[in-house]
Parts: sequence; structure tokens; C-alpha cells
Amino acid sequence: MKKTVDAFILYLKIERQLSTNTLSSYQRDLNQAIEYFTQDEQHLGKKISSWQQINSHQYRAYVARQHRKNLSGKTIQRQLSSLRRLYEYLIKEQLAANNPLNGVTAPKSRRKLPRAPDIEQLEQLLHKGDNDPLLIRDRAMFELFYSSGLRLSELTNIDKLDLKLQDHQLRVLGKGNKERELPIGKKAVQALNEWLKVRGELAKPDEQAVFVSRFGTRITPRGVQQRLNKMATDQGLPVHLHPHMLRHAFASHLLESSGNLRAVQELLGHADISTTQIYTHLDFQHLADVYDKAHPRARKKSNH
Repeated sequence: MKKTVDAFILYLKIERQLSTNTLSSYQRDLNQAIEYFTQDEQHLGKKISSWQQINSHQYRAYVARQHRKNLSGKTIQRQLSSLRRLYEYLIKEQLAANNPLNGVTAPKSRRKLPRAPDIEQLEQLLHKGDNDPLLIRDRAMFELFYSSGLRLSELTNIDKLDLKLQDHQLRVLGKGNKERELPIGKKAVQALNEWLKVRGELAKPDEQAVFVSRFGTRITPRGVQQRLNKMATDQGLPVHLHPHMLRHAFASHLLESSGNLRAVQELLGHADISTTQIYTHLDFQHLADVYDKAHPRARKKSNH
């Protein structure tokens, strides 16, 4: 098995020209598998001497063992990826007929999300201060961010034609060039109107971006992040704020008050509702409560 791995690593180095670090990662992952399959024969029922002898069931047992060792899902997924590439090489060289890793998956890792600022912290952040044009712009940016649950790229890409303030609506272009119409809250509309009154003091005459930097051109994502950090520090907030946390707060607070997962999914522009569940820290009990109240077949029958 080790000779096969050596030949595979040489192939990756010469044919694929992978970096030294990547080759070391492959070597480490495959050596761990060799150690498991050649030294732990008791549960395998037979001695393993070649990669072709290992089947999908045995690889699932290997995944379970790695999981019990408290390896993260991400690490196990990388190990499986290394093994898949090895079998693809063996099939290419006509040394194996199939890939036993097909259908074998790693346990999902919990995605770590930033703690959403609470409503009181947002009130403190968005507190109306002096009338400096940059601060007026900042309040408008972050009111809109929180009001409509935008992605950072969506915020910086907004043009004047995308705003329909009389209708409290905004058009954004999200991931995959998917366009969606979003509502804008009352506070955000007020902040935007205040900003648009002074925007001309900063913006270059032909600039179409709603939010511009002090140089008069479209503000960059990095610029937004720096201004949010400054605003949070100036307001004395104890949390380190990233723009995405405002989107996260939007989703969390809206879901807490409405319980409408599908509506939040639409507003966030998620293609898959499972992504919305992750963003909003949904647990099963909350989902069960929503289901029990909403699904006709789930409602408890009355005694009548």
C-alpha cells in the first residue's frame, strides 16, 4: 500500500505539479489510512494488504473512528478527498475497477457564526450623532444593512436607480446575478433621505453609486468594514462588529418575531433553506414548534 502511495505522490508532483505543502497533506492523510487498515485487523475481519481490498463499508467505519477521535468534519472531508484522488489515480492506471469512496461522506461540521448584536446594541450603534456627511452616510449604510439583510457586496453595489424610497423598496443583485426586491424600513428610509441630501458634497458628478467614499467614488467593502469598526468604537460598543453581523442580526431578529423561515430565506436571497437555518441559529425545537403551529396534519385535534 505504501508503494502505491509513493507512486501516487510522485504522479501528483510531476504530472500535476502540486506544491510541497499539498503533497505533504496527501502523504499524511494516506499514511493515516494505511496505519488504520494494516494495524487494526480485529474489527476488519481480515488482513488488508492492498487498496483494492477495502470496500465502502470499511471506509464508513474508518470515518466513524476518525469522528470518535474528535477530528472535525472538515478534516475528515479532506482525508476522504485525498483517498478519492488516490482511487481516481488507480482507476486511471487500471489498477482498480471502482472507487469505494463514492457515497462515503464526512459528518458535517457546525459552522461557527458571529454572535449577532442585540437590539439594544444596534440602537446604540445607530444613534443619531452630528451632521458630518461621512457620519450621515455611515448611519444610512448601516440602517439599510440591518433593515434589509444585505450582503456586503450588495450594499456597495447599490446604484441610485436601485432605490425606490417612495415605495420603501430596494433592488439588489445577489449571488448568481439573481435580482430581488427588498423592503426598506422606516428608519432606513429616513437615514437614506438624509444622506442623499448631502451626498453631492462627496460624490463625483458622474458617480452612480449610492454610497461613496471621501474620494467621491464607490465605497469599497473594506471601507465599509473600517467605518463600522470606527462607529462601534466611537459608540462604546463592547463587541467587534463585522458587516455580516448586521445581516445575521436582521435574520435572527426577524425570525424570532415572525417564525417565518421561508420569508427570511427569500429576503436573504438563499437558494437553500438549510443555509437560512444555519444563519439564524435554528434548533430543532424551534422548527418543531413552527411546524406544529403551521402544518395542517401536525395540529393537535381539539376535544370537540
